[in-house]
Amino acid sequence: MNFNKILTFWYSNNKRDLPWRETQNPYHIWLSEIILQQTQVKQGLPYYEAFVKQYPTVFDLANATEEAVLKLWQGLGYYSRARNLHTASKHIAFNLKGEFPDNYKDLLKLKGVGDYTASAIASIAYNEPAAVVDGNVYRVLSRYFGIETPINSTNGIKEFKKLAVSLINKDEPAIYNQAIMEFGALQCKPKNPDCDTCPLSDSCIALQKNMVDQLPVKLKKTKVTTKYFNFLVCLDNDKNVLFEKRTNKGIWQNLYQFPLIESKKSLAAEEFHLLDLKSVQLKSSVVDYSLYNDMDKVHKLSHQHLHTKFWILEMANLPDNAIPIKDITKYPTPVLISEFIEAFKF
Repeated sequence: MNFNKILTFWYSNNKRDLPWRETQNPYHIWLSEIILQQTQVKQGLPYYEAFVKQYPTVFDLANATEEAVLKLWQGLGYYSRARNLHTASKHIAFNLKGEFPDNYKDLLKLKGVGDYTASAIASIAYNEPAAVVDGNVYRVLSRYFGIETPINSTNGIKEFKKLAVSLINKDEPAIYNQAIMEFGALQCKPKNPDCDTCPLSDSCIALQKNMVDQLPVKLKKTKVTTKYFNFLVCLDNDKNVLFEKRTNKGIWQNLYQFPLIESKKSLAAEEFHLLDLKSVQLKSSVVDYSLYNDMDKVHKLSHQHLHTKFWILEMANLPDNAIPIKDITKYPTPVLISEFIEAFKF
């Protein structure tokens, strides 16, 4: 048995029962692939089911507001995926008349679709022999073939893609692609892989050289920065609160939050005066304040750690754009904000 035959045989006996594996509908497959980018199946599955239920066709998704899409996506992170998903759905619905691109080359033209996603959709929905290379595939190939080239280097990306293309089963690309990804997810796991029961163990170079825990090789990430966020929870006697939409480009673009002031360090309750309230045009209206959390709530992102304080401000009056507190859960928010709202119990 060769490499791809072993994998597909293993897959037939070990694959998980997942809804997107029961269809060749490119819309459903596309949804699943976008949702599962940088997300584990157990976390992404409920979101997939929610999107399919609320937006059963690409036209339904295209006709939704971005705010509604972001709200349904809330908690999944990497919100640019949701914005790109919505943009691409409108292109498919209105420019392509609902006809999904049916090949790798045209799929790449969709907003938010890269090499991996285009390969996955093309192979699974249209049986095109386009080889997928994701984190699971990098791990399987690097270990089995003993490749030490960093997977996030230019040379590594080219080397692994070329190898993946040479290995794919051209007769059954959909099954093979899903098999190697599932094998990486369940058998050849990042930590503590089950080498004792691995059907490829006899010929795995990493196992032979005792390098399993050293592969794949990855270049060091960009240095993580630390920021200090102070969210101002501004309330008035009429049960209104200030809630703002982030319009600047960034990971939380078009999500809602309380007025935000950054500081150079973590502030204690007695250092409230160090906050520049003029920057959010609130100073003249503050009647009283209190610090909700003495200890920073640390929110870790891939490129930065946010040390966060929430300040509760009693206001004499609020601007006209304030919203009723009872409506606050209707708006899409970052997890950091939604967790506070749930804990504070307005």
